[in-house]
Amino acid sequence: MAVTKLTPTSYVVLGLIEQMQPASPYDLKRAVAMGVGQFWSLPHTQLYAECTRLAEAGLLTERREESGRRRRIYRLTKAGVEELDRWRSEPTGELYELRDAGLLKLFFGADPKSLAPPQLEAHEERLREYEELLQLCRQMNAPDGVRHAAEAGIGHEREYVRFWKRLVGG
Repeated sequence: MAVTKLTPTSYVVLGLIEQMQPASPYDLKRAVAMGVGQFWSLPHTQLYAECTRLAEAGLLTERREESGRRRRIYRLTKAGVEELDRWRSEPTGELYELRDAGLLKLFFGADPKSLAPPQLEAHEERLREYEELLQLCRQMNAPDGVRHAAEAGIGHEREYVRFWKRLVGG
């Protein structure tokens, strides 16, 4: 197995393949859009390259469909499972990097009364998306971690809704 530096994208790919296997990069792209992409930004083009890289590192097996689109299909290897388990077992105190254009404009003097309504609308929409995701998690009996992440997103968005409502004057 080649020595490969793993990135957060690597662990997203390993984790999704563990949940879905076997999976193609297209399957991963759809899963990112429906779940992990809500709180971890990831260009879908990285998924394709990362699958190949992880297969070359011996963390995934790869096979091609015999007919049709001849998609590449991946599964975790024993080494892939061990690496994912090792990563999950490491505690982290890392926080996310907040990059919010609305707060940036507010910081530099934007009028809160004109900035708040579109921000409030955007966060209310995102809150609805997280609530729908949580409902889907419950219906599909999704793993606890998926449900916990959706609950964290709901809490985050509820706070933003509260904050922007206050600035709107409501």
